[in-house]
Amino acid sequence: MIGGTWQTSAPARSWSFPVARIAAAMVVLPVFLQAPWVRLNPFSATLFTGVLIAAGLVMHRSRSQTASDLGSLLVGFSGSWLAGCIFWGWLRAHPVLHLPVEAFALPVALGGLQGRWRLAATFYLSSLVGTACTDLAMAATGVMQFWPAVVTASLDQAPLLLHQAGTHLLQPLPLITLVISAVLVLSAGRRLNRNNSGFTGDAGSMAAAVLITTLWVDGLFLLTALLQPGLSGLIE
Repeated sequence: MIGGTWQTSAPARSWSFPVARIAAAMVVLPVFLQAPWVRLNPFSATLFTGVLIAAGLVMHRSRSQTASDLGSLLVGFSGSWLAGCIFWGWLRAHPVLHLPVEAFALPVALGGLQGRWRLAATFYLSSLVGTACTDLAMAATGVMQFWPAVVTASLDQAPLLLHQAGTHLLQPLPLITLVISAVLVLSAGRRLNRNNSGFTGDAGSMAAAVLITTLWVDGLFLLTALLQPGLSGLIE
């Protein structure tokens, strides 16, 4: 996908605000806002998707180019938000469903790459690729096997299980696999930042920011799992 599947005939342009930085912030936001909200009340968190979409649509119709671009980005973010609420709210014990749920809007996003919703589609697809990279790395390192037990364990057992999952990643083969995965993601991010990538203009920079920020969030999660499992966000 990164190698050119996202090639689009839409003209290159520069967005009217630092889109890469805002997109990176939107990747981090679910860690601090969505995760605790979903644990507390997944239904209301899911309903909030409607607020995000409505706000995005209203802003997108604004005469201000900055507001319009921010609205488009917000619509793309709403897709990732909705998928996260559904999975972590009701399906978190079934990791095999994670990527399919996250990809629910894939056909719409692919179609949006060629029109005025390109910014929304780019953010959603970049976030989806980041999720796919994370899940594939978890499967390749063998840590996926810990997932169902961690999210369904009691409060006194979950931190221990999560710590075991973290220490499993420090074994030679999983660690090598993890490093290779990180290098590939960083390489993809650098490629997207180049002018000759499948994206042009700031869209490539935004996609790179989303992927690299996802990598940093995953690294922070691993560090938390090793040092303070209770703060990881997976334990209720």
